[in-house]
Amino acid sequence: YFLLTNLSLIDVSYATSIVPQMLVHFLAEQKVIPYVSCAAQLFFSLGLGGIEFVLLTVMAYDRYVAVCDPLRYSVIMHGGLCTRLAITSWVSGSVNSLVHTTITFQLPMCSNKFIDHISCEILAVVRLACVDTSSNEIAMMVSATVLLMSPFCLVLLSYIKIITTIVKIRSTEGRKKAFQTCASHLTVVVLCYGMAIVTYIQPRSGPSVLQEKLISLFYAILTPMLNPLIYSLRN
Repeated sequence: YFLLTNLSLIDVSYATSIVPQMLVHFLAEQKVIPYVSCAAQLFFSLGLGGIEFVLLTVMAYDRYVAVCDPLRYSVIMHGGLCTRLAITSWVSGSVNSLVHTTITFQLPMCSNKFIDHISCEILAVVRLACVDTSSNEIAMMVSATVLLMSPFCLVLLSYIKIITTIVKIRSTEGRKKAFQTCASHLTVVVLCYGMAIVTYIQPRSGPSVLQEKLISLFYAILTPMLNPLIYSLRN
């Protein structure tokens, strides 16, 4: 439950970084966000998203050990290792966010500072720049490879091993229990990684502005609500 606690904290923090300001804009006639607040919102939302991707990879490894090496689970996934892996997730996501927030807000912005989005999302802010943003897009691609595709490949590898192990289980009840152990995590992985890959893996040929807004709305409101529900159904 230590890793689930971290995931819950991320979900609550992510929603808190976006939803209150979004509600204010829905109710206010003048929809304005200060420069510093926009930078802070970008930092926290981007950082928490990166942390979640790495943490989901850690949780995939946890499920791999639980299914493929259950007798040594408590020895391998001891408290010290879980803590170090969680810290790695938080540090990597935070550093990545700090770098992107810094280089994004160093761009010279045009006179029209209207952000066509529900929040200060990085793609929306970069579109306001009056200069060529190719370097920023390259940085986003590198970041997506390191914090999105690399963890996704590790999750995929873990589940290939898990499925191989489940297939070898002779008992139908045993296979069912092994699958149920991973079903909740796999559902969350599909939801989170699927939307993120659509949004960030190809900045130039990615989704439309409307699709970006819907995906951000999904992350900000639905994901924090769905994750606890998904894991509760498992219990």
